[in-house]
Amino acid sequence: MYKILICDDQPDIVNALKIYLAPEGYQLLEAYNGADAVKLARENDIHLFLLDIMMPGMDGITATSKIREFSNAPIILLTAKSETEDKVLGLNVGADDYITKPFAPVEVLARVKSQLRRFSSLGSRTEDADTLTLGGIVLDDRTKVVTVEGEPVNLTPTEYAILKLLMSSPGKVFSTKVLYESVWQEVALGSEGAVAVHIRHLREKIEINPSEPRYLKVMWGQGYKMEAKP
Repeated sequence: MYKILICDDQPDIVNALKIYLAPEGYQLLEAYNGADAVKLARENDIHLFLLDIMMPGMDGITATSKIREFSNAPIILLTAKSETEDKVLGLNVGADDYITKPFAPVEVLARVKSQLRRFSSLGSRTEDADTLTLGGIVLDDRTKVVTVEGEPVNLTPTEYAILKLLMSSPGKVFSTKVLYESVWQEVALGSEGAVAVHIRHLREKIEINPSEPRYLKVMWGQGYKMEAKP
């Protein structure tokens, strides 16, 4: 059973999310500020977080950053339309996705299920999975471990999915739209900006010099690719 932590300083929103998610059989935990969310995250094996950005005390951005110190579970931020900069900042510190308030139950369920599928895949082990190698980067899809020059790197499920897709076809250019729809498994409707943020975050983890990437290349106006011969 997946365990989901819902954190929002408004009890009505927490209760609404519980109503949406409870019929799916998830085990739901609740918190009303970032500090309590981090505490619960340390005490429980959480599979997914729903965190509000604007909360008194510790906000959702800070909570996301602290949770990323010890957990790779998907984090979905709950945001207002006016919090555009905070959305980007949240993605930069490790969030995987965001949902804009007011939200519809079908959107919440779709995004939660999409993130849990990715997280479940990241944690699974298969005997016939391939190991992808490109220069000094090795992605072992059996153990879900990525190493760069022999050193393991700590990737979120979304970052792992992006890297695996790009490494599966070295030299092939993937458009932002194709990347989004392949990784997020939903139609790209103005959310492609999230791809650029995750690409930037991924570069910081796999490149010696992210400003002059050796592996992960941007093809201006076309998309992204992993260099076949770095």
